[in-house]
Amino acid sequence: MTRPMARLATLLLALAAGALGAAAPAGAALPDRFAFVLWNGSATVATGTVPAATTVVIGAPGRYRITFPGSAAARGVVHVTAINDSPHWCQANTWGPSGADELVYVDCYKAGGTPDYTAFTAIFESSSPPTPAINGRFGYVDALPTGALVSQFNSAGAVNSVSPLATGQWAVKMPNLSTPGPVDGSLQATAVSSTPARCKVAKWSSAPSGQLVYVFCFDALGSPVDTRFTLTYQYQQSLYGAGWPPKYFGYLWNAPPLGPPSTNFNSQLGSGVNTLASAGVGLYLVTFPKLGVTPDTIQVTATGTGSEFCSLLTFWTHPAPDTVVRDVSCSDNSGNRVDTGFLISDNSAF
Repeated sequence: MTRPMARLATLLLALAAGALGAAAPAGAALPDRFAFVLWNGSATVATGTVPAATTVVIGAPGRYRITFPGSAAARGVVHVTAINDSPHWCQANTWGPSGADELVYVDCYKAGGTPDYTAFTAIFESSSPPTPAINGRFGYVDALPTGALVSQFNSAGAVNSVSPLATGQWAVKMPNLSTPGPVDGSLQATAVSSTPARCKVAKWSSAPSGQLVYVFCFDALGSPVDTRFTLTYQYQQSLYGAGWPPKYFGYLWNAPPLGPPSTNFNSQLGSGVNTLASAGVGLYLVTFPKLGVTPDTIQVTATGTGSEFCSLLTFWTHPAPDTVVRDVSCSDNSGNRVDTGFLISDNSAF
C-alpha cells in the first residue's frame, strides 16, 4: 500500500470508530504511524493515550503487552519511561505488527534489577521515505550491539550509522541533519532487551554536517553492557517526527544546569522558555508553557557517562495553558536520588 493510500485507510478506520482524536495525528506530515500510551498501573489514561482504544495487558512481574490498534508499521522505534515514587526504569523488549495492530512488549524494573510493576509512558513511531518538507530535523535508529541497524530514518534522506566503541558504548551518526551547533535539539534513548538494561545519551554534538551522538548502556549492576537500543533525535520537530501539526511540543536539556537555548524549544513560544527548578536532590520540576494540549506524552532520558538513570515521580499535569512535570526523578544505580543530567520531551497529538 502506498503512503497516501495507507493514510487514507487509517483515517477512514478512525472515522468509522468515531475516533476523531486519533485521526488528526494519523494525518500528520511525516510518520507512517505513531501511537503512545500512559499507563497508571491499572488502566490507560485518556490524556496520555493515542489511539484511544489502546490496551495494556499485565503479564509476569514487570512485563506489559501494549496493543496500539490500527497502528501496525514495519520496524520503527519505541521509547518508554517509568513513573513511580521510588526509582524504577522501563525498557522495550520487542515490538511488531499483529494484523492491523502494533504490539509492544515493555519490561520494568526497580533499582537493583528486580522486575516490578509500575506506571509508565511509552511511544511507538515509524517513518519511511520519501520525506516531505519538514520544519526541523528528525531521525532515529534501532541498533544491534554490533552496530547493525534493525531500522533507521533520517529526514534529510541520508543513512544513519552506528559504530561500537567499547562495551556498552556506541557512536551514532545522523548525517545531513544540519543545525548550527555546537549542541542543538533533543534526544531519547531506550534499551531493547529481555534482561535488565538501561541506555542514556553520554554526550552529543551538532553541526551543519549532522548530529554525532554517544550512547552508553548499563546492566542492573551499573556495569557497561552490550544491548540493542533505540535512539531518536528531534530538532524543532516532535518526537514522532511530525510538525505542524502537531503545534504543541517542546523539549529541554538539564545539562545540568539548563543547556543552551537551542536545546530548550517550545513550539508555541520558541527557544529558551521552558523552565526547570530543583525540587530536592535528584528531583526537578519542569514547566512547558502553553503546551497543555492533550493527549500528550512525556519521555525522559538521562545524560552523562555514569550509570545514573531518570524517570518520572508521578503523572504530569495540565494547569491551563501549561504542561507541568512534577517531577523528573534521577537516581544512582543503588536507587539513591542524585543530581544528574537528563533530556525531557513533551509531545501532543495536536
